[in-house]
Amino acid sequence: MIRVGIDVGGTNTDAVVMRGSEVLFGLKTATTADVMSGVVNALNEVVAGAAIERASIGAVMIGTTHFTNALVERRRLAPVGMIRLGLPATSGLPPTSAWPEDMLAAVPMHWRLAQGGYEFDGRELGTLQPEQIRGFAQEFAALGLRDVAISGAFSFINDAQEHVAAALVREVMPDARITLSSQIGRIGLLERENAAILNACLGPLGLDVVAAFEQALQDSGISAPFYLTQNDGTLMSAEQAARFPILTVASGPTNSMRGAAFLSGLSDAIVVDIGGTTSDVGVLQAGFPRQAGIAVEVGGVRTNFRMPDAYSIGLGGGSLVNADMTTLGPRSVGYNIHTEALVFGGRTLTATDIAVAAGVATVGDAAKVAHLAADAVQRCHIRLQQMVFNAVERMRTSAAVLPVVVVGGGSILLRERVGDAVVTIPPHFGVANAVGAAMAQVSGEIDRVVRLEDGLTREQAIAQVRADAEQKAVQAGANPQTLTLLDVEEVPLAYIGGNATRIRVRVIGDLNETATGTAA
Repeated sequence: MIRVGIDVGGTNTDAVVMRGSEVLFGLKTATTADVMSGVVNALNEVVAGAAIERASIGAVMIGTTHFTNALVERRRLAPVGMIRLGLPATSGLPPTSAWPEDMLAAVPMHWRLAQGGYEFDGRELGTLQPEQIRGFAQEFAALGLRDVAISGAFSFINDAQEHVAAALVREVMPDARITLSSQIGRIGLLERENAAILNACLGPLGLDVVAAFEQALQDSGISAPFYLTQNDGTLMSAEQAARFPILTVASGPTNSMRGAAFLSGLSDAIVVDIGGTTSDVGVLQAGFPRQAGIAVEVGGVRTNFRMPDAYSIGLGGGSLVNADMTTLGPRSVGYNIHTEALVFGGRTLTATDIAVAAGVATVGDAAKVAHLAADAVQRCHIRLQQMVFNAVERMRTSAAVLPVVVVGGGSILLRERVGDAVVTIPPHFGVANAVGAAMAQVSGEIDRVVRLEDGLTREQAIAQVRADAEQKAVQAGANPQTLTLLDVEEVPLAYIGGNATRIRVRVIGDLNETATGTAA
């Protein structure tokens, strides 16, 4: 099957055409101010460069920073109605506790505490009151709200009350977009609740972005189905992406890491993705990004859904360098690097100019940076390399020296080594993120608490959870013949009776070409 991968970043929009595991053509274009015209341009250019017919394209995979940028920049966020099922408990720590003040100002919140929720052992904490939920929904409707989040205490053990509450809200607000915390988050009431609220506030933007991508494909003459990449490096349908935009917020660095693994042939490595503004550092384990084991902040808000363990620094090809060349970043010229940087005829000293002056990079016109003092350039470039080295060291969990794979357009900034590790810059390094999107697979994950009693063995319990995870993957579009077990996590819960164990299973498979109506 021929796939097109697109990764829309703040500085560049990258595109690649792949046939199976072969990269036919890839390119990097500047992201335009209106974003979507740049996507159309990239699609048209990459299809022409690969010399393929548009009708032969089986699927388009897209990674985007739209939702990340919206949260970071506090813009285009919708007001949210929030219902927590937890009374008579949980009132001491209300929703949005510990949110940054500027985020609270950007997301008009209307939260309510309701009877309901569960104890840690699955017993009912409070009894759901239908009239109470309907009353809250009527208040939301009177306020003109469309996006609602519902969170219940220990709903990851039992999500029944959340679903009942959602049905009651829809009786009053039939057009409401409802997010259940059990659909997104894991253990931790506030973190799971925060994830649900963030997803709800991105609701209108999710619909707009998916519709815009659909229009961009139509304008490019491509009729193939399209998918968006998730935080864990797998695919979600356009419809799912519109419902759960929060699950895409870390897809950029994830796509780069998956693409780095594919292009380098390394399944265990440290990946440094250097873009125009930032450098993202992550760890590959068995070809997939290492998952964060603790709560992760998104836009300054603590959440607990699937996220890669990544560390970002303010260093990229467009990073500003001060006049005496003693500091780099975190400010950047962004997508204006092609007109602002000295080597491209601009007037702004950037990290790219330093790399060219140091003899490391060969882009633009080196004569335009020949006037820079050589000793200051060398010191500045050493400082640049030290920033990357420090970020790589931060991500190590042992003394073992892992290979370092460097991708992204800013890869030209580095020399052959980072500390003790040899730097590998694979072919097509500049569009590794688009490659990661194009080769993405489909996953299914189930996180469940089971009781090993009444003759149920550990192996049987894992098999049951795995079967449900496989079913979820197939429903998401995976070919059942290609499903493989990615990881299993078991955590005995000594505080819950019945020999309870939390089992998390994740499976992965190739996109089902028959289901998408494509042909190899």
